[in-house]
Amino acid sequence: MEAGEGLPPSTPDTADLGAHLRAAREAAGHSLAGMAALTHFSKPYLGLVETGRRPATPDVVERYEHVLGVPIGTPADPVRLTHEWLIGDSPVPRQLRAGRRIGTSLIETLESRVIELRHLDDTVGSRTLLPVIRAELDQAEHLARTASYTDILGKRLYTVIGELAQLAGWVASDAGRYPDAQRLYLSGVTAAESAGDRALGAQLLSSLAYQITNVGKREDALLIARSAVTGVPDASPLVRALLLERLAWAAARLRDTDTTRRALDAVDDAYDQRSGSIAEPEWVYWLNRAEIDVMAARCLIELGTPAAAEPMLTRALAGYNHDHAREVALYQTWLAEGHARAGDLDAAREVLARIDTTAIDAGSSRLQRRVTAVDRLIDRRAQKKPATSRQPTE
Repeated sequence: MEAGEGLPPSTPDTADLGAHLRAAREAAGHSLAGMAALTHFSKPYLGLVETGRRPATPDVVERYEHVLGVPIGTPADPVRLTHEWLIGDSPVPRQLRAGRRIGTSLIETLESRVIELRHLDDTVGSRTLLPVIRAELDQAEHLARTASYTDILGKRLYTVIGELAQLAGWVASDAGRYPDAQRLYLSGVTAAESAGDRALGAQLLSSLAYQITNVGKREDALLIARSAVTGVPDASPLVRALLLERLAWAAARLRDTDTTRRALDAVDDAYDQRSGSIAEPEWVYWLNRAEIDVMAARCLIELGTPAAAEPMLTRALAGYNHDHAREVALYQTWLAEGHARAGDLDAAREVLARIDTTAIDAGSSRLQRRVTAVDRLIDRRAQKKPATSRQPTE
């Protein structure tokens, strides 16, 4: 199984973190003007951040770390920020900003680009895609800081930033860059709140919960995933189904059978309520019956009933678009694990042997971890008893 990897629990206060940023910059021999050029933030803005008069936001910290090549501070506490998101009021609409005024056509271009990048994630590797998404996110954040726009367009701009942050976080997580992904997710929550988009905020938090479920403190993941569901009681059917899926996975990893099964039942109920007359955000375009069955099967394997998972995975894989090589390979690792845990090691080896691992070469640390974990599981099972011939699955 995937090894746990705890994430730092807290963040320094604004003044301390600003001082850390300044110290790291000076230690590297960069002037404030030079740092502004390297990070694409303005010199006056960085001066305010370094002196604690403006908050050191996650994107500023990450840009400093990227430029200087050293860690600075610690990621924000995701549980605390989730609680604040859950009980917080909607932010006051932002006033128009000084600078170049942007209009509807530019916002529409940005929105279309987000959709394009999101769909590219189906077929393009993390190593190639992540810098492209980050560049788009940097540009959108720069516009939000420096341009002027109406409140309506401002909400759309911050929605773009939130969606890009979620996508960048997802791809960074796939590449094994977990602290970066956490910062991106949490900065995206802030953008989604600025846009007044609770569903997007919940999507970002549940994405973070999914990562923490796999590589962090699972109790925190369950709390965050549950809060994401609770925070949007009026979510559309597919959004609710997605949030509940991640709640089910967090519960399954904790071997909480009752919560897992209730969540999976609620996923089915929500999915059955979908309708052409109910608007859904574009970011749930991929959620269908096959994806729901795959998650249910994964949960069953975690809960110790792998035989029930095998037909669901086999059926889902049979109809899956094989152009999506990473997802096909990931789901095959679950099929192999299900066979191994059911005692059919020959079938497990056969599935593992036919997995296309090109996504690993393209930067998917997630797939690499899965293949390695299942391979080790098969070896451990083989050492406990002789390999058996394949038996029919009931």
